[in-house]
Amino acid sequence: MATLYREFRQQSEIDAQYNAGASVPDFPAHLARWREDSAAARRQLPCELRVPYGPTLAETLDIFPAEAPGAPVLVFVHGGYWRALDAEDFSFVALGPRARGFTTVSVNYALCPWVSLDEITRQVRASLAWVHRNIARWNGDAQRIVLAGHSAGGQLTAMGLLTDWEERYGLPADLVKAAVPISGLYDLRPLRFSYLQPSLQLDEGAVQRNSPLDQLRPVSAPVLVCWGERESSEFARQSNSFADALAAGGSRVERLAVPEAHHFNVLDGFREADSPICRWIAGAV
Repeated sequence: MATLYREFRQQSEIDAQYNAGASVPDFPAHLARWREDSAAARRQLPCELRVPYGPTLAETLDIFPAEAPGAPVLVFVHGGYWRALDAEDFSFVALGPRARGFTTVSVNYALCPWVSLDEITRQVRASLAWVHRNIARWNGDAQRIVLAGHSAGGQLTAMGLLTDWEERYGLPADLVKAAVPISGLYDLRPLRFSYLQPSLQLDEGAVQRNSPLDQLRPVSAPVLVCWGERESSEFARQSNSFADALAAGGSRVERLAVPEAHHFNVLDGFREADSPICRWIAGAV
């Protein structure tokens, strides 16, 4: 039997590696906790919600401004395999960074299958360009933008990091000053043979255009590649492959396999200012 991807011969084998929800028996409880903690964060922290950065209803930002002007900025891109969830489910990621003096921006975007992955990547890039031009209104320093994202947001973070900002947008080449992709997908080829394909409708062109490992270029920003120690071997391999490729190109790369973490609680570090992730983000800018 021929292989579909690497050593995998059947869709069930690929799904076993990439179906993150199925790998965590109580994952609905983690989603509920995200939403509860996010609602609490919106009550607790000053925020401006659904700020438009583009022409469609999905293109909005939730902004949690720092107390003082000139603050570093964390731009966070949510996951959900490009087909689920919303920026408001992730407001809790502002808690730790806010305690460290950051303005935090949570990016919303349209979802598959209503739009393509190319369009989602374009929207996230547009959101970063908007943040660079406008974030001073929310006490942010456009010269100190850290980009982070989880799962599908990890792929989108990598694509933002690898964007030629000067050539494509007329913005500083180093617009992204540091990046933290978390539990990301950097080679999208296996997803064509997975349960996700009916929603994503990937062809080889879309895979190449949106796989960070196919879009590598030198970047000056330091990068912390994260994943959960208890995630599948494929999530770990993808993260290490991306880190290896960045390092081979001369980028400054660190890795963090978060101890005892799976695909969902890997984000817990954003709740605490003194977590390894928040310490790294603060030290990067």
